[in-house]
Amino acid sequence: MSGDPRGGGALHRRVHARAPGKINVFFEVGGVGDDGYHPVASVYQAVSLYEDVWAEASAEYTIAVTGDVDVSGVPLDESNLAVRAARLVAGRLGWDGGIHLDVRKGVPVAGGMGGGSADAAAALVAVNELLEGHLSPLELQGLAAQLGADVPFAVLGGTAIGTGRGDELAPALARGRFDWVLVTSDEGLSTPAVYGELDRLRSLPDITPDYGVPRIDPGVLQALRGGDVTALAGAIHNDLERAALSLRPGLGDLLAEGRAVGALASVVSGSGPTVALLAADADDARRLADAAASRRLTAFAAHGPVQGARIVAP
Repeated sequence: MSGDPRGGGALHRRVHARAPGKINVFFEVGGVGDDGYHPVASVYQAVSLYEDVWAEASAEYTIAVTGDVDVSGVPLDESNLAVRAARLVAGRLGWDGGIHLDVRKGVPVAGGMGGGSADAAAALVAVNELLEGHLSPLELQGLAAQLGADVPFAVLGGTAIGTGRGDELAPALARGRFDWVLVTSDEGLSTPAVYGELDRLRSLPDITPDYGVPRIDPGVLQALRGGDVTALAGAIHNDLERAALSLRPGLGDLLAEGRAVGALASVVSGSGPTVALLAADADDARRLADAAASRRLTAFAAHGPVQGARIVAP
């Protein structure tokens, strides 16, 4: 596809897409395999903190990033996941020009909430629309799987079970609305470092279980299906929390403070360092966020499930 497939339209359009961050309501990690990867069993929920991406045709592949969160650590070169996503879908469609992306981030950077993956998902959707590619959501999820384990879920959204490396997805029924408060940290955590610490802790000389094939706790799925926030509070779990706390002991204080101010449950989200507090309802979430702010913590009220990457009408 040389130039514009519609006689110049792409060269004069700017397409806006939006994708959500996520939390891991449940996350179990198996033993590391010979390939260096860990099988996981996860329940993802997309929440109402968003990444916005605008795509337009350009001579080269470029990106600019702003945000409501600290974006100083976001790469602005070819290593950026959104740029890789734009190249991937444009290559699939035969586009031989470039793409410029403007990204506005609302998901904490390196916070275990999949912000970079949401950027990539939004870029896939935006460039597909820009170039009138007509790739289906399933085709976009296939491209997303080439970019990272969390990207397919950012395309799908809602609530889903993730297995394998986390990118083998099956939608999960979740009735009603679940309200969360996300408490962020000034310094991120490296996902590979957290997995490495998990392996180190599991290798310590104590009586440990055989970390085989991870499985979802049925109680989590039952609570989601029933819209039962109290039952969900009792079933939330994250295997990576232990490793995140080992690397960043102060997160234990955040978890305890969340429970102290009335959260139904508190858990490290994904590889951290963001802490997710489960609230009884929207009013309770606002109260928890205000309580966190009074303690000089950075907190965002959000709810889920919300839909995945989508085009935002002009």
